[in-house]
Parts: sequence; C-alpha cells; structure tokens
Amino acid sequence: MGGKKNIPDNPMLKSTPLAKLGTGVYGLDDVLNGGYPDGRTTLLKGGPGAGKTLFSLQFLHQSALKGIPGIFVTFEESTDAIRMNAATLGWDFRALEKKGLLFIHYAKMNPSDIIAGPFSLKALMAILDGKCKAIGAKQLAIDAIDVLMRRFEDSPRVRDELNALHEWLDENRYTCLLSVKSSDDPAISARFSFLDYMADCAIVLDHRMMEQISTRRLRVVKYRGSGFGTNEYPYIIGTNGISLVPIASVALVHRALGPHRSTGKKDFDEALDGGYRRGACILITGPSGAGKTTIACSLVQTACARGEKVLFISYEESPEALESSVRSAGIKLKPALRSGNLKIISRLPERMGADEHLFFDLLTIRSFQPDLVAVDAISACNRMGSGKAPFDYLMRLVNTCKEQGITCVLNNQMRSSAADVDLSGLGFSSLVDTVIQLRFEEIQSELKRSLVVLKARGSKHSPRFHDLRITDNGIVLDSSKISAASAKSERSSRTPRATGGAR
Repeated sequence: MGGKKNIPDNPMLKSTPLAKLGTGVYGLDDVLNGGYPDGRTTLLKGGPGAGKTLFSLQFLHQSALKGIPGIFVTFEESTDAIRMNAATLGWDFRALEKKGLLFIHYAKMNPSDIIAGPFSLKALMAILDGKCKAIGAKQLAIDAIDVLMRRFEDSPRVRDELNALHEWLDENRYTCLLSVKSSDDPAISARFSFLDYMADCAIVLDHRMMEQISTRRLRVVKYRGSGFGTNEYPYIIGTNGISLVPIASVALVHRALGPHRSTGKKDFDEALDGGYRRGACILITGPSGAGKTTIACSLVQTACARGEKVLFISYEESPEALESSVRSAGIKLKPALRSGNLKIISRLPERMGADEHLFFDLLTIRSFQPDLVAVDAISACNRMGSGKAPFDYLMRLVNTCKEQGITCVLNNQMRSSAADVDLSGLGFSSLVDTVIQLRFEEIQSELKRSLVVLKARGSKHSPRFHDLRITDNGIVLDSSKISAASAKSERSSRTPRATGGAR
C-alpha cells in the first residue's frame, strides 16, 4: 500500500477591507463604516436645498486642511460664488487655492458652441487630467453633472458620455463625488437612473417639511464591497457645515453607574440610600408647581459647589428668569455661572426641529464636557415635532450622557399622578435609573407636597412618601412625618385581606 498522499490545505482567502477616505462630515463615517470608497465614485442625489454641493465642498475642504489636494468642478455657480458661499461657513478657499490644495473649475458652457457641432466630455477630462497632475490631486467633486448632460438630446448619448467619464475616473483611481439633481418628472429621472448602477456608492439626500418643520434625511442606497447603515439618518446644515447624528449608533455601551453623590440635603440622601449614583439618568416627574425645577436646581447648585461642571438646558425659562425664580428658594446659581461651572442654554422647542436641537446640545456637551446635564422640561420636547422626533432626541441625548458617564437630570410635567403610566411621557422610562415623583395632597383643607422615590437602580431607596417643603433655605424633605399618601398605603398593607366571598 502506498503512503498517505499529502493533500494540500485549502487556503482560506483573507478578506481585504475596502480602502476608504473620511467624509469630513461628522457622523457620516459611522454610517458608511469608515467613509467614501477610495479611488471610486460616490453618487450624491437629492432635490434643491438638500446640500449636495455642500457635501462635496466639505469633503474637499477637510481633505485640503490635511494637506490632500482636490478639484471642484461646477457647472452652475461661478468660482467667486463658490468662494463666497464657503466663506459663510468660515472656509477660506482662496488661501487653500494659493497653497495648491484646492482648484475650482467653472465649466461655463456656451449653448451656441454646443449646438454648432458634436459635444463630448473629452475636453473636460483633458483639462481635469492636466490640473490633477499639476497639483497632485486624486480627489474630485463634479457638481450637478445633470446640468451638463441636459445639453445632449438623446439618452444613449448621455449614457455613453457618462460611461466614458466613469472609465476615466476608474482608470486613474480618482476618488470622485458626483452630484445629480433628483426630479419628480419620470422622464428626467429615467435619463439618469443608470448612475445608481454605475456608482460604487449611492447616497440619496432628502429635504422635506414635516408639520411646518424643515428636516433633512440621508439614506445610503448601495455601497459595493462594504457594509453600511441602512436606515434614514437626519442631518443638519449648521454654521460650520453639515453634521449627522446616526440613530443606529445608539448602542448599549453605557458606563456602569458610579459612586453615590450627595444631593446636598441629608434627608434627601437618606431617601436615595446615600444620594444619586454618578452617571445615572434621574427623572423628576410631577404636576406643575410641585417643585421639579427647584429640586433640579438644588442638585445643580450642590454639584457646582463640589467643583463639577453642569449644563442646564431650559425649554421653559430664560437663564435670567430661571436664576431669579429659584433665588426665592435659597438657591443661588450666579456664583456657579460666574465661575464657569454652570452653563445655561435656553431655546424655544418650536424654534427648530429635534435634529437641530440634538446637534447643538451634543456640540455643547462635547465642548463644555459637563459632569451633569439637566433638561427642564422634557415634556416640552413634544413641541419639537411629531411622531418619533421627541423620542429620538431624548434617546440619543440620554445615550450620549450614559456613554460618557454624565449624570442626567430630566424634569417632566405629568398630567396624571398614577404610578403605572409611562413616567417620562415619551416612552423611554427603561433608560431611567432613578425616578422621583412629586405629588400634591390635600390635608385638612391645605394643599401640601409629597415626594416618593419610585425607582433607584443599584440602591435600597426609601419606599415611603415624604413631606416636601420649599423654604427660603431650599428644599426640606421631612422623613419624620409620614405624608397622607404614605399613611394610607401603610394602613392598606396592615388590613387583612378576605380569603373568599365576593370580588
């Protein structure tokens, strides 16, 4: 018998990740799993106001700041107009052009020249090829290619010319952003539909109105050789360009709750088993006038006195009105404002959509780096928009705080005092670590406040109702007196239950 034959192992082909380039747009790299495909074509398609041109300019600008040259081709706007538009965002294109890091080519067309004879893209490609070699550019953005291609009368000619352009880009390994307008006219859309198949990455941009609120959404249709986020993602155009906050990034990567932090009030600390946990999400809920803002500001004052930084987001009062209203309760916020430990921002919820509110809040958190974030009141978030918009805003805000170990205090006005309803009013109570409910009680023809801790994750909190008083020296939680609600609860627990009979 012959010996065993050596059968060669079947080598496993190692996967090679696709080379990518950063988009320069905050949040978009996460959706694209790293950025635009390097040496390939990305299609940007959208209607007016969607930001197609800005996506391209931002990509070239951010690349140029890293020393990577690029070329921008425009068929609609002049070079000076592009420079002026960029300047409104703080981008100095002239300086980049002088350094050889950016070249803007205004491909102005004379219709009479085109009509006089056959027209092709060969001349344009020759110009771009020469300029790319001159400045060493491998990144291009061709804006509104549909404007140029409308000069061709027949669709086959359009496809031939765009295929020639694509082959030229591919042969030279240029990274190109190609933008085209979307249209509701089926005939126009059909002329450029093949671009979706030609491009390696296709992104649809949409600018829509939802209940009189402007909102923009991005969706990745395809990405050859790469995974990507498949949902619609909101983005905004701000003072520094485009920013995107992907909903899909909301993942359970929250930090563990930290040690207890004192509320500044002994009885309050005892009710919470030593105070609130650092990095916890605390919900203070109750009817109007119950003391939610006062308690939140009391926590803010104590945190600032410890040297912590606090961001207070107010949707109901201006910073001046807030500071003045809690002063009567012995809460002084001015020292913390002067020291820089406290930052108060206030906006009307209706002023902008939930996406913009979230962006500006996350931007402030990133720059200010607070230890505690307070929002007064989350019930006002319903005025930011309809549907899931308020929910998405709060989910992503709370998620950011939990990822960074930031304590989050949320005030919520409730119409009902029932304990079995969704206490946040927006459907995200499961993310809340501590729930403090305030109530009004009528005792001997007098209206009094009470406080109960319904939930304190990781702590043995008091289950009792406590009398709550707001005095000239702040809040007082009197645990020596059992509130009427607590007494009623305890009497009910001592009453023997019937074992039979009618129900």
